[in-house]
Amino acid sequence: MEEGGLEARAGTQAKPRAGPDVLLEVRRLCKYFSLTSGVILQRVVGLIKAVDDVSFFIRKGETLGLVGESGSGKTTTGRCILQLDRPTSGEVFFEGRDLAGVDENELRPMRRKIQVIFQDPYSSLNPRMTIGQIVGESLLVHRVVQGKAEYRERVQDLLLVVGLNPAMADRFPHELSGGQRQRVGVARALSVEPSFIVCDEPVSALDVSIQAQIINLLEDLQAQFDLTYLFIAHDLSVVRHISDRVAVMYLGKIAEVADRRELYENPLHPYTRALLAAVPIPDPAVEATRERVILKGEVPSPLNPPSGCVFHPRCPIAIPECSQVIPELREVSANHWVACIRAEGYAA
Repeated sequence: MEEGGLEARAGTQAKPRAGPDVLLEVRRLCKYFSLTSGVILQRVVGLIKAVDDVSFFIRKGETLGLVGESGSGKTTTGRCILQLDRPTSGEVFFEGRDLAGVDENELRPMRRKIQVIFQDPYSSLNPRMTIGQIVGESLLVHRVVQGKAEYRERVQDLLLVVGLNPAMADRFPHELSGGQRQRVGVARALSVEPSFIVCDEPVSALDVSIQAQIINLLEDLQAQFDLTYLFIAHDLSVVRHISDRVAVMYLGKIAEVADRRELYENPLHPYTRALLAAVPIPDPAVEATRERVILKGEVPSPLNPPSGCVFHPRCPIAIPECSQVIPELREVSANHWVACIRAEGYAA
């Protein structure tokens, strides 16, 4: 089997096999949240399967786009990678070390290399701290700088790098626009010189024109500092511009993974096709003639996911076998994996 390929496992998601160029590898990640009943004597009445047996890898210097509807498990996956939420089971290897298997004291020095840019650029910033304090806080926590002069110089450099005037260091978050606040979030993430950044829907709360500016900024910074991104989003048109590869999630599972161009030009999973069909096309003539994919019903509850393939109740090409068999994530062509027993090239 080729290095970086997939190793199939019957009845479960396949496990990525990391090569020497892989920075992050997630193996069979699960995150379940307990649903309890009662006020004093609480008892567990169910499990919410937010992330269920997910595997993928990200190579050094690339961007993996992680897309799906709200509730698909994208953000929870990102939080488990960051160890903000501890996984129920599975492994998260960063630079060859399993983050899920180390305690908080061992994690602290590793957190310098793994940072996050949050979705809401306002709620993620402390309103009582100045912009300079927000950007510089990590410098002090991780003892990156020595002395006040080096601290101030580093904060000014970080603001310049993200396109902000260093004079803004004395302002508070409410004095900045949404785009400026998100640039502050980017500067904060860069402050400790990370190698990997989880971008959790970093542009979804911004105007379209500002979205393009932040995407361009992230691409420039990636080239300048040799960064690796996990870019979480629900908008496929945004992911298309920044990602090298794209992984599609549905109800806690990976449905399809492929190179960006391959996924957009040759989607194999019916859920991926439905997502792409929902992306508007600027050309009215093309928009009027393209295929429509309308999914029936609603996304099932992760508290009680469907048997077999979790997508089968809404799938337009489902057969009886789909309700009984959990499809493996298999490579159906070069660097193109899909979890669907009816996908072209998929051999059950």
